[in-house]
Amino acid sequence: MLHFKAIGKIMGALLFLIGVLMLPAAAISWIYQEDSNPIMISAAISLFIGMVFFFSFSKQDQLIRKREGYLIVALSWVFMTVFGMIPFIISEEVTTTADALFETVSGFTTTGATILTDIEAMPKGLLFWRSMTHWIGGLGIIVLTVAIFPLLGIGGIELFVAESPGPTSDKVHPRISETAKRLWYIYVGLTVACALLFWAGGMTFFDAVNHSFATLATGGFSTKNASLAYYDSAFIEYVAVFFMFLAGANFTLIYFGLVGKFKRIITNDEFKAYSIGLLIISVGLAVPIYLQSDYGLELAFRKSLFQVVSVVTTTGFITDDYTQYGSGVTFVFFMLLFLGGCAGSTAGGIKFVRHTVFLKNSWLEFKRIVHPRAIVPLIINGQMVTGRIINNIMNFLLIYLLTFVVGSLIISMLGYDLATSLGAVATCLDNAGPAIGLVGPVNNFAFFSPEAKVVLSVIMLLGRLELFTILILFTPFFWRAN
Repeated sequence: MLHFKAIGKIMGALLFLIGVLMLPAAAISWIYQEDSNPIMISAAISLFIGMVFFFSFSKQDQLIRKREGYLIVALSWVFMTVFGMIPFIISEEVTTTADALFETVSGFTTTGATILTDIEAMPKGLLFWRSMTHWIGGLGIIVLTVAIFPLLGIGGIELFVAESPGPTSDKVHPRISETAKRLWYIYVGLTVACALLFWAGGMTFFDAVNHSFATLATGGFSTKNASLAYYDSAFIEYVAVFFMFLAGANFTLIYFGLVGKFKRIITNDEFKAYSIGLLIISVGLAVPIYLQSDYGLELAFRKSLFQVVSVVTTTGFITDDYTQYGSGVTFVFFMLLFLGGCAGSTAGGIKFVRHTVFLKNSWLEFKRIVHPRAIVPLIINGQMVTGRIINNIMNFLLIYLLTFVVGSLIISMLGYDLATSLGAVATCLDNAGPAIGLVGPVNNFAFFSPEAKVVLSVIMLLGRLELFTILILFTPFFWRAN
C-alpha cells in the first residue's frame, strides 16, 4: 500500500516552503509602494495549510519508497501550481482561472510562454513572484527540499530519482542530500553572478535579478514586453548566452569543472555534442540571417547564436524574430525545439544524451546487421550502455512523439491552424517558450481558449517531468498493493 501519511507530511513541507518563498515578492511590493496584500494573503494561506499538513503526521509516518517518490513529485507540482496561482487571482491582474493556471504552470515548468499582453504594466511584486516561479522550478523544488529535508528528519533518494531531469548516473557526492546542496550552491552562485553582470550591463537591479532567475532556470520570463531585445545591448546578450549555455549543461559537470576535474568534462560525449552542435548550428544559421538582413557579420552571428542557444536550452529569450528569414530558417528553429539541453540541467526538451544514444545505437545497428554474431556494445562516456537504458530511451522517444501528435491533434480540433497547433504543443512539451505560427517569437498565448490553455498546461507538466513520472500514475499496476 502507498504510505499516504508520508506523502501528506511532505506536501505540508512543500507548501510551507512555497509560502516562505512568496515573502520576498511581498517585500518587493512594499518597497515599490504597491498593494502587498494579495501576495501576503497567498503566503499566509500556503504557510497555514502547509503547517497543518506537516504537523498532522508524526515522524513514524515517513516511509518513502519509489512509488511514493513518483507520486510526491507529481503531486508537488500540482500543489505548487494551485497555491502559486493564488497571488494572480487575488490581485485580479490575471482575469481568469485558466490564465492564472497557464501562467503559473509556465513559470514553474520554466516554459516561459505567457498570456500577459502588457508585462510592463504588471505590479513589480507580481512580476517578481512570476520570475521566482521560474527560479524555484529551474533545478527542481524537489532537489531543494531533498537538501533541507534531512533537517526535518525526512530522507529523499526516491524523490531525487523521480525529479532528476534526464537519464544520468553522475553524482557529486554519495549522499543524495549533499548532492542536492552542492547543486543548489552552484545554482545560487551562478544566479548571483548573472544578476551582477546584467546590472553592470545597464539593467536596473530589479530587472537584473528577474532576468537572472529566468536565465539560470532556462525559463525566459522577462520584465519587458520586448524581452531582452528591449536593451539592444551586445554585452547583455553575450552574458545571457554564456549563462544560458551553462544552465543547459549538466550541473554535475559544472561542479567537476569548479573542483578541477576537467577531464570529466572533456570526455563527456553529451557535452561535446551539446557544445559543438550549438556552435555549428549558430554559424550555419548566421549565413542566411546575414544574407537576408542588413546586419554586419558580428551582429548576424550574435543574433543567430543568441536565438539558437535560447531555443536549444529552452530558455525562450528573444532578441530577433527568426520567422522573418524565410520558411527554411523557421523550420530549423522549429526542429531545434526538440533538442533540449543536457541531462541534469535546468533545460527541457528531449536532451542531448538521448539523441546521442539514439544516433549511436542506430549507426551500430548497421554493423550488427552485417555481423549478426558480433557483440557490438554501445559506449557513452567510456561506459557500456545497458540494453535496459537503450530500451528506456527508445520508449521515451516513442511516447514523446505520441504525446506531441495527440496534443497537436487536440489543439487543432479546438479550432487552431496546423502550424499554430504544432508550434504550441512542441514548445509546451519542450518547455521552450517561442515557436511558430501564431505563437512565434513576437507573439504570446493570450488568444487561446480556456480549454486550450488547460490542455497546454497539462502538456507543460508532462514535459517538465519527462512523461514517465506523470503517465506512470495512470497505469493500473502502480496502484496495486505489493
